[in-house]
Amino acid sequence: MTAKAARRTVRIGIDVGGTFTDAVVVDNDTYEVIAKEKVPTTHHSQQGVAAGIVQAIDTVLEKNDISPNDVVFIAHGTTQATNALLEGDVAKVGIIGMGKGGEAGRARKETTVGSIELAPGKYLETEHEFIDSSQLTDDTIRAAVEALRSRGCEVIVASESYSVDDPTNEKRVIEVASQMGMVGTGGNEMSQLYGLGARTRTAAVNAALIPKMMETANMTEAAVRDSGITRPLMIMRCDGGVMSIDEVRKRPILTMLSGLAAGVAGALMYEKITDGIFLEAGGTSTDISAIKDGKVMIKNAAVGGHKLYLTSLDVRTLGIAGGSMIVVEGGKIADVGPRSAHIADLGYEVFASEDDIVDPVIELIAPCKDDKPNYAAVACADNKTVALTLAGAANILGYVPEGDYAAGNVAAARKAWGALAAKLGDSVDNLCRRAVDIAMEKVAQVVTSLVADYDLNPNLIYLVGGGGSASVVAPALGDKMGIRHRIALNAPYISTIGVSLALVREQIERNVSNPTDEDIRKIRHDVTEIIVRAGAAAETVDIAVEIDSQRNILRATATGATELRTKDRASTSLTQEQLSRIVAEACGVDVGAVSQIAREGRWHVFETIVEKKALFGLLKSRKQSVRVVDDEGVIRLQKSDARVMTFTKGELDTSFIEFVDSMTRYTDAGATLPKTYLFFGQKMCDLSGVLNQEQLLSLAEMELEFVGDEQPIVTIAARS
Repeated sequence: MTAKAARRTVRIGIDVGGTFTDAVVVDNDTYEVIAKEKVPTTHHSQQGVAAGIVQAIDTVLEKNDISPNDVVFIAHGTTQATNALLEGDVAKVGIIGMGKGGEAGRARKETTVGSIELAPGKYLETEHEFIDSSQLTDDTIRAAVEALRSRGCEVIVASESYSVDDPTNEKRVIEVASQMGMVGTGGNEMSQLYGLGARTRTAAVNAALIPKMMETANMTEAAVRDSGITRPLMIMRCDGGVMSIDEVRKRPILTMLSGLAAGVAGALMYEKITDGIFLEAGGTSTDISAIKDGKVMIKNAAVGGHKLYLTSLDVRTLGIAGGSMIVVEGGKIADVGPRSAHIADLGYEVFASEDDIVDPVIELIAPCKDDKPNYAAVACADNKTVALTLAGAANILGYVPEGDYAAGNVAAARKAWGALAAKLGDSVDNLCRRAVDIAMEKVAQVVTSLVADYDLNPNLIYLVGGGGSASVVAPALGDKMGIRHRIALNAPYISTIGVSLALVREQIERNVSNPTDEDIRKIRHDVTEIIVRAGAAAETVDIAVEIDSQRNILRATATGATELRTKDRASTSLTQEQLSRIVAEACGVDVGAVSQIAREGRWHVFETIVEKKALFGLLKSRKQSVRVVDDEGVIRLQKSDARVMTFTKGELDTSFIEFVDSMTRYTDAGATLPKTYLFFGQKMCDLSGVLNQEQLLSLAEMELEFVGDEQPIVTIAARS
């Protein structure tokens, strides 16, 4: 009798969109997409969107003979928090400010937030009560909570000066509010940075989302449990990581823009990109983000023009996509978008049947009440009307390949555009070219800005297209900008795949001037505790510590997987020759100028040296660069004026420190340490954020705590 074959384990990702709820099943070992399903999003069900989620899960499990016990990870991305803010569908917030002594006046002012504009004409309303901290009692708290409730507040924010040092009073207010049946949150739960105004504002936005998101979280968790899956449901965060559903109940603000984060997370897993631009194009808009050294770029988030203590992906959204309609003014195409066929409740011309385009006549319509009537629609016989779209123009011009998600009926599109050609006295191809050029000019401006903002390597840049309209945008933009492009694998489902493959992520920031070794150890310990509590397996956790000396901020960022991933990376490893060619391309040199100078684990270190002559060969300049490439060909570090050394743990106090010292600049202003990195096994440790050798050595010791004495460690020190 042969042994029963082991069942494969899988990861499930769910993306709840405005129209459809997508589900994908990914093999946990190979990251291959096994199955994908679309079901209508169930906005009007008694269970809300949770009904669609359980329907999608049940469908993919049943169709593919997958047992709920095979699921080792399940997560979903949601636009609910983002949509709630855009639509003003939020709870009224009561803020209890606190302070004492000479700080009381300032604390009263900074905790009075007023109305926060979320979108044009949409506001988050807050009410305010203030308690002198020296007079804080359960009775004064109850009186304040009752006063706020009487003014229509549904949730309480407790915010006190210096609560990051001692949150006792904020916790007391939250506890009393809870006893009175009011959900509460504290400023200290949002951030450990000073800045009472920003902390209060962030807590207010978070609090406004809690009632709706708690209801959704409860229904979604129950839906997943009913499907038989025992693994905890994780939720996508706005910085590209995931968190437990318990954290969503407390900090729903972290799910803002999480749908945008998921797409680039999926692209990074499948498309081995060092520097590039990811464009996720749907029907109405395109989300654009930057990738540098294989990582997506993040920034501080803002609401209503006010900074929040929240980091999210730097995603720039533009109203150009497959469904973008054509604006006609002055006898020519004047613009493309921002309105889409979806907004006008019209079908795309390119997805119509050729038989539907009978006696086409151009009508100029206003998709929304306040729009000018200058958007081109095509009225046909039998009262059938379709929109002229960017997708139609891209199909006609040959950008969209056969079989693509955005591929449609080119003959029908040509007939529809023929009506506009007749009206404007031009050819269909010329009009389509003008529409595409206008649209791509808008996208190119955003891409150019991102390339400059993050100093992306022009030799490496790719445009990576994702979303259902990937082939409408990426190829045309690549032609216009002279940049290589590729369409991501499984582009229409890339966000859902990104959800299924995401890592747990947490960050702590503290205001610390001249942090000591103990401060660094403490913040590492605390962020480890938080990320493990959020669902990460301790052995998968990577931590980066950064010291911002100008703003006196100590920051620790941790990432980890929910279980130890078992993908055999060696199966996708490139040869040394292939890696050398990648480095040569990145540096703009011949392969002969590239040499591998170190290797450890999945890391390959290359050096390039280019000599240039001037003044008839009398003067020579020598430029040296160091590049670190992983097994899959992604360059993870790009440095000039850098040195490389391999050492062991026992040489940390000797050879390593001497090496760092040799790259340290000494001036009258003091010592400037090089940016220092360690590479060993599967890990890359960034030690570049420290200020002195003592901190550097302390961090290195922590990173190497469980490394064997004979384990080779590659270190790179760079002066810039």
